[in-house]
Amino acid sequence: MPPTDASTDAGAGPGPDTDSGAEDTLDFRLPDGDVLTDELLPGLTLFDEEALTVPKRSAPGAGPLGTAAGLPHLAEADLLDSPADWGPAATPAGVFQLVPVRIDRDLPIICRWMNDPAVAAFWDLSGPDSVTAAHLRTQLDGDGRSIPCLGVLGGTPMSYWEIYRADLDPLARYYPARPHDTGLHLLIGGVADRGRGLGTTLLRTVADLVLDNRPRCARVVAEPDLRNTPSISAFLSSGFRFSAEVDLPDKRAALMVRDRALRNLL
Repeated sequence: MPPTDASTDAGAGPGPDTDSGAEDTLDFRLPDGDVLTDELLPGLTLFDEEALTVPKRSAPGAGPLGTAAGLPHLAEADLLDSPADWGPAATPAGVFQLVPVRIDRDLPIICRWMNDPAVAAFWDLSGPDSVTAAHLRTQLDGDGRSIPCLGVLGGTPMSYWEIYRADLDPLARYYPARPHDTGLHLLIGGVADRGRGLGTTLLRTVADLVLDNRPRCARVVAEPDLRNTPSISAFLSSGFRFSAEVDLPDKRAALMVRDRALRNLL
């Protein structure tokens, strides 16, 4: 199970579940296994304009979630509709873009974020670079159902994201998943970027990128730890609804859902 979201905006936790979940009727189950996809960065802190355009790539090899059992490789079927090609998005905070991780370029900055106590409390990836590198390589060497990305705002990497197929993830065993449900994990890297609304802005932006570029996806989902009230508050403020509490192997989570049908209302 990938780690939870962490360190977004300050705010209150989830309110009572006003959605009975009656419309969430497809219970999509998977074979046992794990998820994840590609490559990472050494110490870059600024990106120039050219760096915001990343060529489409494919992930090598079969991942640990049983891809040998007939699931296509990313080169054959792009399971996430190429986040590298989604392009930049204008936000009130500046131009934002998801840039797929490269270990050789990005590992130092991501490892530094993972060792921040506020992040480590929820991601559990603190320690030497090898810990973060192993987490990233699991995704990068997989079949493309989870893609780790840097969030680059105004030319500066400032957040880490995992865009993943929730319906093809172990998470699907714990909620009534629908085909092409797309999940988000995120963290805001710098302390100065937290608690001022950026999490809300970027969550809405990334959810919109998913819905704009994945026409088969009807819902964007997330499962932050129930203890992480700033993260849950940011999801609620960015158009997600609180659907249910979910007992996962490593945490009790708030299932957050942003529906395509409600995107212009919430």
